Amino acid sequence: MSVTFHAPVPRVTAKSSKDRHGEDMDIDEEFAQIQAKASMKDLAIHVVTPGEVITSDTAFMRGHGTYIEQEKVLSSLAGVVERVNKLISVKPLHTRYTGEIGDVVVGRITEVAQKRWKVDVSARCDAILMLSSVNLPGGVQRRKQESDELQMRNFFMEGDLVVAEVQAFFSDGAYSLHTRSLKYGKLRNGSFISVSPGLVQRCKSHFHSLACGVDVILGLNGYIWVSAHVPQSLDEIDTEQVYSNKNKEDITAVDREAIARVANCIRALAQETMFINDTIISFAYEASLQHKLKDMTKRDVMQSIAQEATLAVENMKG
Repeated sequence: MSVTFHAPVPRVTAKSSKDRHGEDMDIDEEFAQIQAKASMKDLAIHVVTPGEVITSDTAFMRGHGTYIEQEKVLSSLAGVVERVNKLISVKPLHTRYTGEIGDVVVGRITEVAQKRWKVDVSARCDAILMLSSVNLPGGVQRRKQESDELQMRNFFMEGDLVVAEVQAFFSDGAYSLHTRSLKYGKLRNGSFISVSPGLVQRCKSHFHSLACGVDVILGLNGYIWVSAHVPQSLDEIDTEQVYSNKNKEDITAVDREAIARVANCIRALAQETMFINDTIISFAYEASLQHKLKDMTKRDVMQSIAQEATLAVENMKG
């Protein structure tokens, strides 16, 4: 086989253009700056991969999950860009939950111990729910006694799902939870979904009632609870049934289908790495109505639902 050698071809360099200040700027550098400005425009919905340029603006400082190279801030992992003033960090998409005081979390009871419950909240270690941090049946306000400790499994037992709030941290890094408000406590009448904690957006409230008659609790630890509508006002809540293990008997087939459809919409959004909040869930539910419930687990249907929901959110923002 004959081999032919060609003469070397001179390297073609990009032509320079004038910016508005009259300084020479290479086209590649200009594109990089435009891309950086577009990225910095809305960091709240900016997902990056390892090695991707976040910004070339030297006014920003690098935080966790970033590094500096050639005066540019780059991502060292795949995650979501977060900005606090001039500090830029990247929160990993696939990671254990790292909580803050005041976070609403959904968890599962894993152990009943002395004057406390251990709760799985998708963190590095189980969270702790103290007996002194729960409400007594009937909303009675008094100090917890030895008789209450003997009845702990009547409140929560292994396998129960609960919604609680992070109130403090222990010295070993475990979270201390509380359920002193009537909006917290045992979860019933619904379906449990687990997604990556980085996909759940922080909102003013994580308790949402959708137009389809379904309630959604978005735990910041990535655990989400979808259930039939329950009363939210204190006048409608039966305080004697707060720790009941029985589901509602009047959940209709229509309610069950709505719960399953919302749950599948959340799974579709998570599979497409979309941020999850009540708005995009509502749009995803509307987009799913053109598909049969049994088809919503198909890959192409999940992609279609996520894309339509994203487009609807963008159109709403204008």
